[in-house]
This record gives sequence, C-alpha cells and structure tokens, in this order.
Amino acid sequence: MKVVSRFLLAASAEAHFPAASVPEVAFLGRSNVGKSSVINSLLGAKVAKTSSTPGRTRSINFYEIRWPGKPRPALFFADLPGYGYARLSREVTAGWGSFVEPYLEHRPTLGLAIVLVDCNVPPQESDKQLVDWLEAKQRNFLIVATKADRLSGNTLRAALARLQQGFGVERIASFSARTGDGRDELWREIRSACLADQS
Repeated sequence: MKVVSRFLLAASAEAHFPAASVPEVAFLGRSNVGKSSVINSLLGAKVAKTSSTPGRTRSINFYEIRWPGKPRPALFFADLPGYGYARLSREVTAGWGSFVEPYLEHRPTLGLAIVLVDCNVPPQESDKQLVDWLEAKQRNFLIVATKADRLSGNTLRAALARLQQGFGVERIASFSARTGDGRDELWREIRSACLADQS
C-alpha cells in the first residue's frame, strides 16, 4: 500500500496534541523493539527517526498519512515513547504520566493501539502491564511481534504461540521491518480498525 506521509508535530504535553479529527493509530513498545523501523516500513519512507540508542523518543510524535491523490489526511500515526530502558533518566519517564496516559485513556480518535514486542524475547512484565491496562480501559489493541526475520518456520510459529499464551490473547501478528513480511497484513488491520467508513 502506497501512502503519502509527513511528520506533523511532537507533543510532550496534552495541550500540544493535534486537534482530534481523523482516526489515529498508536505505536507502543519497549525502547529497543524497533517502533520507528516498523512505522517507516508501513509508510515506505524514513519519516520516523531511528537510533542505535534506545529511548530517544521522549514525546509523542504524530505523523500525517494521506492516500495518493487525496488532499486530506486519512489518519495519524502516533509514535509513543518507549519504556523499559534502564538508562533512560527517571526525570524523563516521570513526566510521561502527564501526556502518555491521558492520550491512551482519553483520546477520542484513537482507533487502534499497536503493542510491539520482540518475537525473540519471552513476554516481559512491562508489556503485560501495558496490555492489562489497555484491556482495563477497553482500548482496541493488537500485539505485533517484531524482528520476525530472525526466526523461521516452526521456530517462529512456536515463538508466536508462546507469546500468545503469555499475553493471554487469541492471536499475535508477526512483522519484519527488514523484509516487509507482515506489512500488508498490518495495514489490513489498521484499515479494518480505523477506516471502515473511508475509501
């Protein structure tokens, strides 16, 4: 799927969020799970900045997505700060409650929260807590296992089954930003969750 995308703004306070207008997709995960790489793979362009140092994203970065030939945005992507990285200062993470949680809990246009986990790593407690919180808030979410190209065949299926059991969910999608495997499926999930009434 080809889209036209651009960086919109970075928000580190609720007052800085863009006006709620089109459906939004939030990307969440641990700091080293590859959120920016997944976003860039979906957009087909290096719009989100990637870094060799986890934990660089310290605001909610919004990206505008349009279908080719359409003048208005179809949806926004929201790249949320990573968590679980020990070197990230407590001063930074302490401020997240003032804008990350309000976004996830109250944003009226949030259509889907994509929880990214590493398919090579067993379920982490911080990821479980996030999933439990999203369930408690009745937010629509999908767990996506990244770096799927590092496993193959039965090994990948077994890893996905372990994650599925560990998180207590019916299914987990797999994704590889390097090869693009899972990209079309994830776009179908996004369209189904957010764009059912849009062409």
